Amino acid sequence: MATDSQCAPQHSPDAIENEQDKLKDAFTLKILLVIRDAQQQHGLRHGDHQRYRGYCSRRLRRIRKSLHFTCGNQKKFVRREVSAELLKDLRYLYLPLFCAERAWANAVQLGQEANSEARKRFHQMRRLKKAVAYAQQLNTLCQSDRCDARTKIESQAYLASMSGLLCFELHKWKESHDYYSQAKLIYERLAGAVADEAAIYHARCEELAPSLRYCAYKIGDHTAIEDLKRMRNKSGAVGEIADGLDALINQTRERLSVTLSEVTWRGRTVPVKNEKVRLFLLGVGDLEKEVQQSTDPNAKVSQYESLLQSSIDALQALRDELNADPEFKAQQRGQKVEGQLSNTHYLYAYASYLRLTKTLERNLVLIETLQARFSKGGQDDGQKVVKPQDLVRLYDSVIQNLNDMAALPGLDEDDRFLKEVNNRVIGYRAFRCFYIGQAYSYLKKWKETVALYDRARTYAQQGMKELRPFVGDATVKAQITSLEALLTKINESKFSVQASTVLEADGGPVRTGPLSEEARTKPLLERLDLFGEDASLLGKNPSLVTLPPSLEPIPCKPLFFDLADGHIQLPDLSDKVEQKKAAQAGTGLTGMLRSWWGGKK
Repeated sequence: MATDSQCAPQHSPDAIENEQDKLKDAFTLKILLVIRDAQQQHGLRHGDHQRYRGYCSRRLRRIRKSLHFTCGNQKKFVRREVSAELLKDLRYLYLPLFCAERAWANAVQLGQEANSEARKRFHQMRRLKKAVAYAQQLNTLCQSDRCDARTKIESQAYLASMSGLLCFELHKWKESHDYYSQAKLIYERLAGAVADEAAIYHARCEELAPSLRYCAYKIGDHTAIEDLKRMRNKSGAVGEIADGLDALINQTRERLSVTLSEVTWRGRTVPVKNEKVRLFLLGVGDLEKEVQQSTDPNAKVSQYESLLQSSIDALQALRDELNADPEFKAQQRGQKVEGQLSNTHYLYAYASYLRLTKTLERNLVLIETLQARFSKGGQDDGQKVVKPQDLVRLYDSVIQNLNDMAALPGLDEDDRFLKEVNNRVIGYRAFRCFYIGQAYSYLKKWKETVALYDRARTYAQQGMKELRPFVGDATVKAQITSLEALLTKINESKFSVQASTVLEADGGPVRTGPLSEEARTKPLLERLDLFGEDASLLGKNPSLVTLPPSLEPIPCKPLFFDLADGHIQLPDLSDKVEQKKAAQAGTGLTGMLRSWWGGKK
């Protein structure tokens, strides 16, 4: 019977050394990391696919020249393909990789331009097929013995994701779903195997998830619609299929619009017959849920913009129906409408109210975003610098929205509603005055700035007082809270302006930058004549005075000695001394008897 040692394969020491040398010399190409870095640094951070395509072309030219692997010369083109026998340098793997990236970037650019030029759709498909061909070539090269296991499996994921994109654009939902599932599975396993770069692979899996759910919905899984709505709310999570998701959500609303036959507003119920109006009203209900689930301000603004776009079609449809209504024409000319409005006219007022309300909410989201950037210095992550004028324009729009609401038919006779709107306008005027004052402070017009701050404080105090009876409304309550915070900002800004005025009056420039290192080492008591930003004074242990104080020399208490006695000429008092002796001599027994008999002593 053969032993285990006889059955086991025999490996010579030379064979073992050759295997180890092959493992050491194997190429490692981190495909996802390479293309992510290239995309973020060369245009795709801002969605500029044309710039990224140009970068891929330039990098391919540099790689070919460095490898002496050019395709002919200036007079004649000779195609040269990379084969497994040429894999003596890692840079050969970059050639099919960046060829695929270049074709993909061109396809995405053509897809964006295909909305206006239909012929570019065919060019886009050709470029996507070319990208898949280059990805297949890269995968074939990576499967050779010259590449390690990580490169092999990552090339398969890259090919699967590129093939899934092609099938997605061709509306082959089943094949696209299979390819995307394969790519996601590989990236999940790579994330578990490579802990240092797991975040990149997890991010790629999140990018593939919306496409997978969209394909699943198209295949027949109608439960995926809720997941797609939730993904649509996340900024950047949907990517290239955003338009498709919007169309899908609209299709779902069209099916639900059949059940919406009437609407009730302010105690009056009117029928809804127009399909576009039904879609708009359903969108308003869905928007409230989507905004609550979304945390990104840009995603919220996108959702509001999508709804406001549908409101244009709804209002236009209602206007077409009201062309023959004399009351509607009179109201459009600015005349006051008396009596009860028709159902269509009342529905038009309700749709206009919803549009103004959502426009107001959209503007408030934009204001919140710009205020956060403005508090950080006006610029954030390379974005456009935020100026006070930008916020002033938004507050102008907010005030105009509220005034338009007050002028709507059916609302112009509601005293409580009009009072609430007017009080809200006063509150937003406080913000407008404050940011106008900020703009004047940049111009160093201190008197105008202080006057505007005082006007803003007056508006804020008046608005808070008048809005107290309407505190039950969540919007009003939030505005009162923001006005309280505005009063604190006004006081801080006014003190800063007054300090700047005093410093300019001294003749020196107003220094608002940080102090020097030497000045910060001194306690505040020793540098009261220096003005500048010092964050250490706002901490828990500010350096105000030196404790214990240092000792200083002082003069001693003076001593007085009687040295003038020998130099003073005293007056002669001998005659007075003799008279005193004579008076003392008359006092005795005779003097005593004289006093008894009534004599003078």
